[in-house]
Amino acid sequence: MGAKWYSGNANDDAPANRGWLLGHFIQPADDVRATKDVEVKWGIHPAGDKRAGWTSDDQRTTLLLMVEGTFRLDLTEGSVTLNRQGDYVMWGPGIDHSWEALADSVVITVRWPSAA
Repeated sequence: MGAKWYSGNANDDAPANRGWLLGHFIQPADDVRATKDVEVKWGIHPAGDKRAGWTSDDQRTTLLLMVEGTFRLDLTEGSVTLNRQGDYVMWGPGIDHSWEALADSVVITVRWPSAA
C-alpha cells in the first residue's frame, strides 16, 4: 500500500509527469497523489514558450493561477494576460485554450475531475 502522505518539491517532482503533481496518472496508483478528483500542475515556462494549437476539453473545469511572470491565455471566449502575482482565470468544459509565456513565468494549473 502506498503512503498516506507525501512531501516533495514541485520543481523536483514536476518533470516526471510533464509538470503534473496530482492526478489519475500518478504511479503507483495507491500513491496519495494519485486521484481521479483533481489534477494540479506546476508550470515553469521561459519567455516565448507557447502552446500554439488549441486544446479542447469537454469534461473538466480548469483554474490557472499566476505565481510570477507574464502569461497570456487565449480562450475560445476571449484572451486574458496574467501579470500580477495571484491573477487567475477559470474556464469550464467545452472552452478550448492555447497560451504563451510573454516573460519567464510560473503558473499553477488545477483541473477537475482528473480524467484520462
